[in-house]
Amino acid sequence: MIEEHDSVAIIVLAAGLGKRMKSEKAKVLHKIRGREMILYVLETAEKIAGNNIVVVIGHQADEVKKAVSSEFDVSFAWQKDQLGTGHAVSTALPEISDSIRDVMVLCGDVPLVRYNSLVKLVRDHRNEDRDISLLAVKVGSPKGYGRILFDEKRNVVRIVEEADADEIQKKIDIVNTGIYCVKRDFLMSGIKKIRAENAQNEYYFTDIIEIGRRENKKIGAIVENRPEEFIGINSQEELQKVEDEVCRNIH
Repeated sequence: MIEEHDSVAIIVLAAGLGKRMKSEKAKVLHKIRGREMILYVLETAEKIAGNNIVVVIGHQADEVKKAVSSEFDVSFAWQKDQLGTGHAVSTALPEISDSIRDVMVLCGDVPLVRYNSLVKLVRDHRNEDRDISLLAVKVGSPKGYGRILFDEKRNVVRIVEEADADEIQKKIDIVNTGIYCVKRDFLMSGIKKIRAENAQNEYYFTDIIEIGRRENKKIGAIVENRPEEFIGINSQEELQKVEDEVCRNIH
Protein backbone atom coordinates (compact mmCIF):
# COMPACT_ATOMS: atom_id res chain seq x y z
CA MET A 1 0.00 0.00 0.00
CA ILE A 2 1.10 3.59 -0.53
CA GLU A 3 2.10 5.86 2.32
CA GLU A 4 -0.90 7.34 4.11
CA HIS A 5 -3.17 4.74 2.50
CA ASP A 6 -5.67 5.36 5.30
CA SER A 7 -6.36 8.76 3.75
CA VAL A 8 -7.17 7.41 0.26
CA ALA A 9 -10.53 5.91 -0.68
CA ILE A 10 -11.51 4.27 -3.96
CA ILE A 11 -14.95 4.23 -5.56
CA VAL A 12 -15.40 1.37 -8.03
CA LEU A 13 -18.26 1.83 -10.50
CA ALA A 14 -19.93 -1.54 -11.04
CA ALA A 15 -23.68 -0.91 -11.44
CA GLY A 16 -24.10 -1.32 -15.19
CA LEU A 17 -25.59 -4.20 -17.13
CA GLY A 18 -23.44 -3.71 -20.20
CA LYS A 19 -25.96 -4.13 -23.03
CA ARG A 20 -23.25 -4.56 -25.65
CA MET A 21 -22.13 -7.74 -23.87
CA LYS A 22 -25.37 -9.28 -25.25
CA SER A 23 -25.93 -11.09 -21.96
CA GLU A 24 -28.37 -10.91 -19.05
CA LYS A 25 -25.41 -11.03 -16.67
CA ALA A 26 -24.15 -7.81 -15.04
CA LYS A 27 -21.06 -6.70 -16.91
CA VAL A 28 -18.59 -6.95 -14.01
CA LEU A 29 -19.58 -10.58 -13.37
CA HIS A 30 -18.24 -11.76 -16.72
CA LYS A 31 -15.20 -13.90 -16.09
CA ILE A 32 -11.57 -13.76 -17.14
CA ARG A 33 -9.77 -17.06 -16.61
CA GLY A 34 -12.65 -18.22 -14.43
CA ARG A 35 -12.71 -15.15 -12.17
CA GLU A 36 -15.13 -12.21 -12.25
CA MET A 37 -13.51 -9.18 -13.88
CA ILE A 38 -14.29 -6.87 -10.96
CA LEU A 39 -12.12 -8.99 -8.65
CA TYR A 40 -9.04 -8.08 -10.69
CA VAL A 41 -9.87 -4.38 -10.25
CA LEU A 42 -10.42 -4.79 -6.50
CA GLU A 43 -7.19 -6.73 -6.06
CA THR A 44 -5.32 -3.68 -7.36
CA ALA A 45 -7.52 -1.18 -5.51
CA GLU A 46 -6.97 -2.93 -2.18
CA LYS A 47 -3.21 -2.42 -2.48
CA ILE A 48 -3.83 1.32 -2.72
CA ALA A 49 -6.64 1.93 -0.25
CA GLY A 50 -6.89 -1.12 2.01
CA ASN A 51 -10.58 -1.57 2.84
CA ASN A 52 -11.43 2.09 2.12
CA ILE A 53 -13.25 0.92 -1.00
CA VAL A 54 -16.87 1.54 -2.00
CA VAL A 55 -18.33 -0.57 -4.80
CA VAL A 56 -21.34 0.99 -6.53
CA ILE A 57 -23.77 -1.79 -7.43
CA GLY A 58 -27.03 -1.78 -9.39
CA HIS A 59 -27.83 -4.53 -11.90
CA GLN A 60 -27.86 -7.92 -10.13
CA ALA A 61 -26.69 -6.17 -6.98
CA ASP A 62 -26.93 -9.27 -4.78
CA GLU A 63 -24.86 -11.38 -7.18
CA VAL A 64 -22.17 -8.69 -7.52
CA LYS A 65 -22.11 -8.21 -3.75
CA LYS A 66 -21.73 -11.95 -3.19
CA ALA A 67 -18.87 -12.28 -5.70
CA VAL A 68 -17.02 -9.28 -4.25
CA SER A 69 -17.57 -10.23 -0.59
CA SER A 70 -16.15 -13.70 -1.19
CA GLU A 71 -12.70 -12.11 -1.48
CA PHE A 72 -12.81 -8.50 -0.26
CA ASP A 73 -13.92 -6.45 2.73
CA VAL A 74 -15.48 -3.38 1.10
CA SER A 75 -18.52 -1.13 1.47
CA PHE A 76 -21.35 -1.06 -1.05
CA ALA A 77 -23.55 1.73 -2.40
CA TRP A 78 -26.71 0.90 -4.33
CA GLN A 79 -27.45 2.92 -7.44
CA LYS A 80 -31.13 2.17 -7.84
CA ASP A 81 -31.47 4.06 -11.14
CA GLN A 82 -28.54 4.25 -13.56
CA LEU A 83 -28.41 8.00 -14.12
CA GLY A 84 -24.78 8.29 -15.20
CA THR A 85 -21.30 8.16 -13.70
CA GLY A 86 -21.74 11.39 -11.76
CA HIS A 87 -24.84 9.98 -10.10
CA ALA A 88 -22.99 6.72 -9.35
CA VAL A 89 -20.16 8.56 -7.59
CA SER A 90 -22.65 10.62 -5.56
CA THR A 91 -24.31 7.44 -4.22
CA ALA A 92 -20.94 6.28 -2.86
CA LEU A 93 -19.94 9.48 -1.05
CA PRO A 94 -21.95 8.83 2.15
CA GLU A 95 -19.83 5.68 2.65
CA ILE A 96 -16.57 7.62 2.65
CA SER A 97 -15.08 8.62 5.99
CA ASP A 98 -14.42 12.26 6.87
CA SER A 99 -10.78 11.30 7.50
CA ILE A 100 -10.25 10.59 3.78
CA ARG A 101 -8.12 13.14 1.96
CA ASP A 102 -8.35 11.96 -1.66
CA VAL A 103 -10.86 9.83 -3.53
CA MET A 104 -9.97 7.77 -6.59
CA VAL A 105 -12.68 6.76 -9.07
CA LEU A 106 -12.19 3.48 -10.96
CA CYS A 107 -14.38 1.45 -13.31
CA GLY A 108 -15.13 -2.17 -12.53
CA ASP A 109 -14.63 -3.17 -16.17
CA VAL A 110 -10.93 -2.23 -16.50
CA PRO A 111 -9.30 -5.36 -15.04
CA LEU A 112 -5.78 -4.86 -16.42
CA VAL A 113 -5.10 -1.59 -14.60
CA ARG A 114 -1.84 -1.84 -12.66
CA TYR A 115 -0.93 -0.88 -9.11
CA ASN A 116 2.07 1.14 -10.31
CA SER A 117 -0.12 3.38 -12.48
CA LEU A 118 -2.57 4.09 -9.67
CA VAL A 119 0.20 4.80 -7.15
CA LYS A 120 1.80 7.17 -9.64
CA LEU A 121 -1.52 9.00 -10.06
CA VAL A 122 -2.05 9.49 -6.30
CA ARG A 123 1.53 10.58 -5.68
CA ASP A 124 1.57 13.01 -8.60
CA HIS A 125 -1.81 14.39 -7.50
CA ARG A 126 -0.44 15.09 -4.03
CA ASN A 127 3.00 16.30 -5.08
CA GLU A 128 1.40 18.86 -7.38
CA ASP A 129 -1.31 19.68 -4.80
CA ARG A 130 -4.05 19.31 -7.40
CA ASP A 131 -7.78 19.31 -6.78
CA ILE A 132 -8.40 16.91 -9.66
CA SER A 133 -5.97 14.57 -11.43
CA LEU A 134 -6.79 12.37 -14.41
CA LEU A 135 -5.06 9.27 -15.65
CA ALA A 136 -4.72 9.68 -19.41
CA VAL A 137 -3.14 7.41 -22.01
CA LYS A 138 -1.55 7.97 -25.39
CA VAL A 139 -3.15 5.75 -28.03
CA GLY A 140 -2.50 4.92 -31.66
CA SER A 141 -6.15 5.28 -32.65
CA PRO A 142 -8.13 7.69 -30.43
CA LYS A 143 -11.47 7.22 -32.20
CA GLY A 144 -14.31 6.76 -29.75
CA TYR A 145 -12.47 8.10 -26.72
CA GLY A 146 -12.75 11.38 -24.83
CA ARG A 147 -9.81 13.62 -25.83
CA ILE A 148 -7.89 15.50 -23.12
CA LEU A 149 -7.35 19.20 -23.85
CA PHE A 150 -4.43 20.94 -22.11
CA ASP A 151 -3.44 24.58 -21.87
CA GLU A 152 0.15 25.80 -22.37
CA LYS A 153 0.96 25.02 -18.72
CA ARG A 154 -0.26 21.42 -19.10
CA ASN A 155 -3.34 22.04 -16.98
CA VAL A 156 -6.37 20.06 -18.12
CA VAL A 157 -8.91 22.39 -19.72
CA ARG A 158 -11.62 19.88 -20.58
CA ILE A 159 -12.48 16.45 -21.90
CA VAL A 160 -14.07 16.45 -25.36
CA GLU A 161 -16.10 13.40 -26.30
CA GLU A 162 -15.88 11.96 -29.81
CA ALA A 163 -19.33 13.25 -30.80
CA ASP A 164 -18.43 16.81 -29.78
CA ALA A 165 -14.87 16.93 -31.13
CA ASP A 166 -13.95 19.07 -34.14
CA GLU A 167 -11.50 17.86 -36.80
CA ILE A 168 -8.44 19.22 -34.96
CA GLN A 169 -9.52 17.77 -31.62
CA LYS A 170 -10.16 14.39 -33.21
CA LYS A 171 -6.42 14.18 -33.99
CA ILE A 172 -5.49 14.44 -30.30
CA ASP A 173 -4.08 11.06 -29.24
CA ILE A 174 -4.13 11.57 -25.46
CA VAL A 175 -7.42 10.19 -24.14
CA ASN A 176 -9.31 9.77 -20.90
CA THR A 177 -9.11 6.39 -19.12
CA GLY A 178 -11.99 7.23 -16.76
CA ILE A 179 -9.67 7.05 -13.74
CA TYR A 180 -9.54 10.10 -11.47
CA CYS A 181 -8.08 11.22 -8.16
CA VAL A 182 -9.97 14.10 -6.52
CA LYS A 183 -9.58 15.93 -3.22
CA ARG A 184 -12.45 14.74 -1.07
CA ASP A 185 -13.46 18.25 0.03
CA PHE A 186 -13.83 19.45 -3.56
CA LEU A 187 -15.55 16.23 -4.63
CA MET A 188 -18.20 16.60 -1.92
CA SER A 189 -19.12 20.10 -3.09
CA GLY A 190 -18.46 19.73 -6.83
CA ILE A 191 -20.57 16.60 -7.32
CA LYS A 192 -23.69 18.53 -6.30
CA LYS A 193 -23.15 20.96 -9.19
CA ILE A 194 -23.23 18.35 -11.96
CA ARG A 195 -26.36 18.72 -14.07
CA ALA A 196 -28.08 16.28 -16.42
CA GLU A 197 -28.20 18.76 -19.27
CA ASN A 198 -27.49 16.42 -22.17
CA ALA A 199 -29.34 14.21 -24.64
CA GLN A 200 -29.19 11.20 -22.31
CA ASN A 201 -30.41 13.15 -19.25
CA GLU A 202 -27.54 11.64 -17.29
CA TYR A 203 -25.11 13.07 -14.74
CA TYR A 204 -21.62 12.71 -16.22
CA PHE A 205 -18.68 12.62 -13.83
CA THR A 206 -16.50 14.20 -16.53
CA ASP A 207 -18.39 17.46 -15.87
CA ILE A 208 -16.39 17.75 -12.62
CA ILE A 209 -13.56 19.10 -14.82
CA GLU A 210 -15.64 22.02 -16.07
CA ILE A 211 -16.90 22.73 -12.54
CA GLY A 212 -13.32 22.73 -11.28
CA ARG A 213 -12.25 25.11 -14.03
CA ARG A 214 -15.03 27.54 -13.14
CA GLU A 215 -13.85 27.52 -9.54
CA ASN A 216 -10.17 27.96 -10.46
CA LYS A 217 -9.22 24.55 -9.12
CA LYS A 218 -5.91 22.95 -10.07
CA ILE A 219 -6.51 20.20 -12.63
CA GLY A 220 -3.88 18.06 -14.30
CA ALA A 221 -3.10 14.60 -15.65
CA ILE A 222 -0.44 11.96 -15.87
CA VAL A 223 -0.09 10.35 -19.28
CA GLU A 224 0.72 6.66 -19.61
CA ASN A 225 1.86 4.82 -22.74
CA ARG A 226 0.32 1.36 -22.27
CA PRO A 227 -3.19 1.53 -23.76
CA GLU A 228 -3.73 -2.22 -23.28
CA GLU A 229 -3.70 -1.62 -19.51
CA PHE A 230 -6.81 0.55 -19.73
CA ILE A 231 -9.02 -1.53 -22.00
CA GLY A 232 -12.60 -1.14 -20.80
CA ILE A 233 -14.67 -4.24 -21.49
CA ASN A 234 -17.88 -3.40 -23.32
CA SER A 235 -18.27 -6.40 -25.63
CA GLN A 236 -17.50 -10.10 -25.87
CA GLU A 237 -14.69 -9.23 -28.30
CA GLU A 238 -13.06 -6.94 -25.73
CA LEU A 239 -13.52 -9.59 -23.05
CA GLN A 240 -11.61 -12.05 -25.22
CA LYS A 241 -8.94 -9.43 -25.93
CA VAL A 242 -8.37 -8.89 -22.20
CA GLU A 243 -8.32 -12.63 -21.53
CA ASP A 244 -5.64 -13.02 -24.21
CA GLU A 245 -3.65 -10.20 -22.58
CA VAL A 246 -3.87 -11.85 -19.15
CA CYS A 247 -2.69 -15.16 -20.61
CA ARG A 248 0.19 -13.39 -22.36
CA ASN A 249 1.29 -11.80 -19.07
CA ILE A 250 1.22 -15.17 -17.28
CA HIS A 251 3.38 -17.02 -19.79
